[in-house]
Amino acid sequence: MSVSSAPTLRSLTAAEARDLAPALSAILIDCVADGASVGFLSPYGEDEARPYWAGVADAVDAGACVLLVAEIDGELLGTVQLGIGLPPNQPHRADLKKLLVHRRGRRRGLGRALMAAAEREALRLGRHVLVLDTATGSPAEAIYPLLGWQRVGTIPDYALFPDGRFCDSTFFYKHLVPTAA
Repeated sequence: MSVSSAPTLRSLTAAEARDLAPALSAILIDCVADGASVGFLSPYGEDEARPYWAGVADAVDAGACVLLVAEIDGELLGTVQLGIGLPPNQPHRADLKKLLVHRRGRRRGLGRALMAAAEREALRLGRHVLVLDTATGSPAEAIYPLLGWQRVGTIPDYALFPDGRFCDSTFFYKHLVPTAA
């Protein structure tokens, strides 16, 4: 088994997001095919993914979203979004959205690395309260508490799995504490 490089993490500009839309789409399509409840129903392909990523690029361009990616050996394998386009009474908060890791990138620390990068970016932007939701019973639900996230509760039948079955969603929050420089 070959040893791969450590992941490279970076924030994308809107132009980079548009250029990398095919690779971002491949990650999203793979996650939906694997049954992840991330907002989309099967069958899900490039024709559906392309406009989704165009909208994300527009949100990055508008300053409403930060798009982070993880690469290993030049291959884009993971992504997460930090939603910062919130109402004026929430300048201290951000939504963590769409943590996606392609099956080829799993068990390599990309999810944890992306979460840590999103938290650092949130602090850099003055956001110290983060919230997220995830499919109840998913592997992600088990990982978030290990990363310091607090479970708020579960809403039954909140969303659908890609196959159309109802999916409960568990909500989490995390208060970030700035580290000494």
